[in-house]
Amino acid sequence: MNYKIDPQSWKQDMPAFRKKTIAFYNGEITKKDYKGFSGLYGSYAQKDGKKGMLRLRMTAGRITKEKLAFTAKAIQEHKISRIHFTTCQTVQLHDLQPDTICTLAEEALSSGIVTMGGGGDFPRNVMCSPLSGVESGEYFDVLPYAEAAGEYLMNFIKAPKMPRKLKVGFSNSPANLTHATYRDLGFAANKNGTFDVYSAGGLGNNPRLGIRVAESVPPSKILYYIKAMWLTFCAYGNYENRAKARTRYMQDSLGGAENYKKAYLEKLDEVFASGEDLDITVNVSSVSKQPDGNAPESSRVIAQKQEGLYTVIWHPIGGQPSVESFCRLAEYLAGIRDAEIRLSPDESAYIVNLTGKEAEKVLELTKDGAESLFETSVSCIGASICQIGLRDSQELLLSCVKAVRDAEIPDGALPQIHISGCPSSCGTHQTGEIGFRGAAKSVDGKVHPAFVLYINGCQTQGNESMGKEIGTILQKDIPEFLVTLGKTVALSGQDFHTWRNANPEELERMAADYLIA
Repeated sequence: MNYKIDPQSWKQDMPAFRKKTIAFYNGEITKKDYKGFSGLYGSYAQKDGKKGMLRLRMTAGRITKEKLAFTAKAIQEHKISRIHFTTCQTVQLHDLQPDTICTLAEEALSSGIVTMGGGGDFPRNVMCSPLSGVESGEYFDVLPYAEAAGEYLMNFIKAPKMPRKLKVGFSNSPANLTHATYRDLGFAANKNGTFDVYSAGGLGNNPRLGIRVAESVPPSKILYYIKAMWLTFCAYGNYENRAKARTRYMQDSLGGAENYKKAYLEKLDEVFASGEDLDITVNVSSVSKQPDGNAPESSRVIAQKQEGLYTVIWHPIGGQPSVESFCRLAEYLAGIRDAEIRLSPDESAYIVNLTGKEAEKVLELTKDGAESLFETSVSCIGASICQIGLRDSQELLLSCVKAVRDAEIPDGALPQIHISGCPSSCGTHQTGEIGFRGAAKSVDGKVHPAFVLYINGCQTQGNESMGKEIGTILQKDIPEFLVTLGKTVALSGQDFHTWRNANPEELERMAADYLIA
């Protein structure tokens, strides 16, 4: 079966994109109408309506050398000043002029980077555990299957009756970094080399954990399950109410988990009975490099399962690397055999397949990133950029990082937090141990920037939970709240996880002092 689409074939769509993009920035089309069109091309106008962004799909979060070289060259040639690693493992280029948006969307295709379907009512970037294939203890390498799924889903970009978004994820272990058990469709690896399949989950409004619809599925059969997901939504999805045009709402509309599972399996049977050949065979790549010594000891260095090879973790604050650091890293990796970047759902970048000496150099090149667990906190791009954002999540994160640094809170006393500027959960606030979601609060007749607090979310397979909504805190008070929390945990001599488990009610009690009625 040939399910692959040549990236170059999307070039036929680019003249229409350029025409409408120029028209919008010339004031001939409303922002609403342009948004409904431009999402297909992975682009949206930014809040000011004068500049735009372009989302580069990096299937399975994998930035190969070719894709890295293109991105760095584009940044330099077009003088791009803002880039963002997203929680869906893509790269967003920001503050772009209209001609640059159109040019890059077309030029990217020559490097295998497709922007089509990066926004709008389409299958989004397929996600994958970032260390798949190199991680010690993983169940098996799911990366090639995630890439095959990503290629197959491009066939649905112009299919009718798509959900408002269709997010698909693959996990290689119960760490469940990609939230495979609560995506629209998720494939969670088993020790025996098969997948359990989860469906109709998702974050945002009305969040839902996924329903396990199948167990011990051979990896060669995954495309049948993807097509069944599409058919299920075609038959039972809500097209009348756009706010409910997501797969998770089918759990309720079909009368619960068992009824949804029955409906999904009926569509799966139809796919198998159709006679369509959707079996896949993948090539699992191997890496073999001559070790050249141990990497420096660092919390940012991970020993791979390949003896003598290492991964370096780089987490730019807020997922926004400096363009200088990104381009220097790209230049160095261009000459390193088998090295590539894997993006993570927490906005980290994992630079994989490094020898000890190479890891030492990459550590130096990426030293401007997070210096503690708390500084690896997750934030969406925020309301200063995003059209629908309510609050500037990046601004909040930076103020919190500064406050925690100034207070000299020790590493480990605070967890990684998750911040979304609005209910869409692009900052995955519902799955963090501490999460914040943008809001507004009226105090003495005046509206103030605020965030809703969530606590005790968990992504680990088998212990998944959505964060509990506690209440609303004014934005200006959040840094103080976190500093107070960090000091309390530090005085206990424990890390945050140990402290929280020993004092399960204390976090909520401390937060109560900052909540606004």
